[in-house]
Amino acid sequence: MIPYGRQSITESDIQAVVDVLRSDYLTQGPVVPAFENHIANYCGAKHAVAVNSATSALHIACLALGVGPGDIVWTTPITFVASANCALYCGADIDFVDIDPDTYNLSIECLTQKLEIAEKQGKLPKVVIPVHLCGQSCDMASIFALSQKYGFKIIEDASHAIGGRYKGEPIGNCKYSDITVFSFHPVKIITTGEGGMALTNQPELANDMQRLRSHGITRNPEEMTHAPDGSWYYQQISLGFNYRMTDIQAALGLSQVQRLDEFVTKRHDIAKQYNLFLENLPVLKPWQHPDSYSALHLYVIRLKLDDLNKTHKEIFEEIRQENIGVNLHYIPVYRQPYYSQLGYNKNDYPEAEKYYREAISIPMYADLSAPLQDQVKEKLKFILK
Repeated sequence: MIPYGRQSITESDIQAVVDVLRSDYLTQGPVVPAFENHIANYCGAKHAVAVNSATSALHIACLALGVGPGDIVWTTPITFVASANCALYCGADIDFVDIDPDTYNLSIECLTQKLEIAEKQGKLPKVVIPVHLCGQSCDMASIFALSQKYGFKIIEDASHAIGGRYKGEPIGNCKYSDITVFSFHPVKIITTGEGGMALTNQPELANDMQRLRSHGITRNPEEMTHAPDGSWYYQQISLGFNYRMTDIQAALGLSQVQRLDEFVTKRHDIAKQYNLFLENLPVLKPWQHPDSYSALHLYVIRLKLDDLNKTHKEIFEEIRQENIGVNLHYIPVYRQPYYSQLGYNKNDYPEAEKYYREAISIPMYADLSAPLQDQVKEKLKFILK
């Protein structure tokens, strides 16, 4: 089966991991900070904190921003559940903002309206988590302007978006946010097997997240309650977690990031071929905002069901039966059983509902060869004719 996404591993990646396996440090050695520094420099951020998943990065980002019981966090419903779960981990409440019909990202119009209502009700969010779906940046300048007016903090969930750009600058520079989170899952742009990273320009947030990823422990005497008992001494000064990335993972990531721009360029080449091919088929192609250069983690088509004599489900299953590993990104979070019991009304999110009825992610990854892409196109044309 041709998957919707997959990792690209070379001999140099393998050798980088082997070198660590033969070294003195497998976990907390020199490669993790080297990987952090490389990503921070690439993105133009001052600090980077590597962790074992983007979910962990979202969690400690919320904690570093002081999210807790009684607080409210907003995000988009069209995302993986981790973008919402991170608020619940902190004891906060989560709510959703409907999506833009063109970019499928969080709608600025809906966000503005929701903030106006929330201000009157005294229920403004403490944090808003815009998600850069498929690798295309949200309208961060507008979200930042709203944050200045209404006083909320911003965590960019850029799990799909490393290597992308917004207004000509790298996603991850935190120009319009407090913290940006990347994912290094195998289907993402680059991989560490499992892993994530949080970037920020604020040293106090970086320090808090570094401590939270490692049990809440510090070895810095300035943070301790009294002078160290000796050179061995450390203190747990907050409740943290074992969210650390290993040197093994970081070695793979440090090797992969050398090809990051190449990966994104290849994805754009593949997208251009899809765009030409889909021109005369009953689907909506992805739309790219002129302010954004997408990392193209996903290529999502939307079915023009009024022009087809099949249902969304029928088309999805027919494509799967042809060994094309399509997927759907994502089921609206509020539809999940855990969330539905919390009382969300799907009628509050008409664009998310419409998206869910029409969207299909077709294969998109850097090593998707022309012959394999031709197979995908051939099958799609047959099924959608």
